[in-house]
Amino acid sequence: MQKKWVYKRSPESSKVQSLANQLNINSVLATILVQRGIDNFEKARAFFRPSLDKLHDPFLMKDMTTAVKTVERAITAGEKILIYGDYDVDGTTAVSLVYGFINTLYANIDYYIPDRYTEGYGLSELGLQHAIDQDYKLIITLDCGIKAVDLVAKGVSHGLKFIICDHHFPGEELPPAAAVLDTKQGGCAYPYKELTGCGVGFKLIQAICIQRGIPLETTYEFLDLVAVSIAADMVPITGENRVLSYYGLKKINKKPRLGIKALLDVGGINSRVGNSEVVFSLAPRINAAGRIEHARSAVELLLSDSGSEAEKWASSVDRNNSTRKEKDSNTTREALAMIAETIPQANARSTVLYQEHWHKGVIGIVASRCVEKYYRPTIILTQSQNKATGSARSVPGFDIYEAISACSDLLDAYGGHKYAAGLTLPLDKIKDFQKRFEEVVSASITEELLTPLLEIDHELSLEDINDNFYNILRQMGPFGPGNMPPVFISKGLKAYSGTQVLKEQHLKFGVRSSSGKFFSGVAFGLSKYAEALQAGTSFDVAYTLEINTFRGERSLQMMVKDIKLAS
Repeated sequence: MQKKWVYKRSPESSKVQSLANQLNINSVLATILVQRGIDNFEKARAFFRPSLDKLHDPFLMKDMTTAVKTVERAITAGEKILIYGDYDVDGTTAVSLVYGFINTLYANIDYYIPDRYTEGYGLSELGLQHAIDQDYKLIITLDCGIKAVDLVAKGVSHGLKFIICDHHFPGEELPPAAAVLDTKQGGCAYPYKELTGCGVGFKLIQAICIQRGIPLETTYEFLDLVAVSIAADMVPITGENRVLSYYGLKKINKKPRLGIKALLDVGGINSRVGNSEVVFSLAPRINAAGRIEHARSAVELLLSDSGSEAEKWASSVDRNNSTRKEKDSNTTREALAMIAETIPQANARSTVLYQEHWHKGVIGIVASRCVEKYYRPTIILTQSQNKATGSARSVPGFDIYEAISACSDLLDAYGGHKYAAGLTLPLDKIKDFQKRFEEVVSASITEELLTPLLEIDHELSLEDINDNFYNILRQMGPFGPGNMPPVFISKGLKAYSGTQVLKEQHLKFGVRSSSGKFFSGVAFGLSKYAEALQAGTSFDVAYTLEINTFRGERSLQMMVKDIKLAS
């Protein structure tokens, strides 16, 4: 779809010039910083030099003192502890972190990951029964549990204690756990609200270390897991998350745990690892374990203590990822065809599709692909255990969780975030749900929200781009939600070298600055502009800057977001 280019508001020139002088940088870089709220030297120092000393006291989190006491009592009494986490990246990294840490202090402990297909998301009947049958006394849930009121109550009635570590919004009633660690619950004074489930687990092990007098440096060995969870779960990389991500990525690049090293090897990543490499290479492989087989293999990989063991598990999840990609591709093709070939769907403001044969493990990915193509709230449903189960994805600015809530009388269960959710409903309610969901979305979504926006940070002359400019730009990372890579536009360009179409849909071209500097550009999905560029048509381009390494040579490259031809 044609994107609408939206320019960020220009900050006061006096603030820009003052910061440029203080940092000895050019006005373009200073403008980008001021736009992001960094308008003086102290803020810039905190931004460019994140410090672990700036992490918040874990005991500021509501119920943390009780949580630590509950863990200590269980250890003192020799009780069996079960670490229970979700099957996605956040859940499996959280389990690996908390289990990996407590297991260094106490041996009577195990972990449990629910099966995506037989149990579904979060605390399950099967998981709870397993804990009861095996005589566990304490369950620590990670990345789940905040809405499991009835199941936690059932566990408590059987003598179980619970510590809930979650980062999702709670319902009206909290589960009757010994402690609930969730910064989004009412009355929690913790200053930062955007931790991942793994991040909450990290604060728990920090608190245990403080209680026991263990140096906090011990917990820093687990920051690689936290960084992976932050990138994969698409939480804001601001505040405390920025510090955790910065040092976690540093560990991955300097001394990754054996499981992550093995994943980097099977992914063919031998350059510097940033959030992009986590999102597009590490996270899909970790996720694929639970999508295709069972997510326990992802935890075994992340906990591996020998190179051969890590290589074995990495090969396993890599095979699962190849299977996932094939199923993802086939299902996406079918889903897009259904939208294009069905008039009501083609003209709708939402998408709700159902096919009983679609693989449950890829429907969330397919929903995201449909949003990319048609840019509207999307739900993909398949059949599981005689129910329709689905994954929902939204467009920026539209709360799909609230829209699903408005249809709750048709559903058996639902949960999630503003932009991603899951749901289950009876098969005979699918058509009613499709109709109701479309009515709800149509009544509340605006035309503006249905138009993809491309936010532009600043116009840039090719003459301003050099290694020093890029090096400062790179230090603004880690990039992600809340701190996205700056998007620039350069105007009135002409393709200089042979424009190529790659794989029938992508575009590669070159441009020269007025002084003769050459830059290559890669434009994914924009092959439709090939003929115009080959004909010498002038164009404006929106892009981010990245380093391209080819045959040992490094050069700056435009990663093109969009192209506008001269009118």
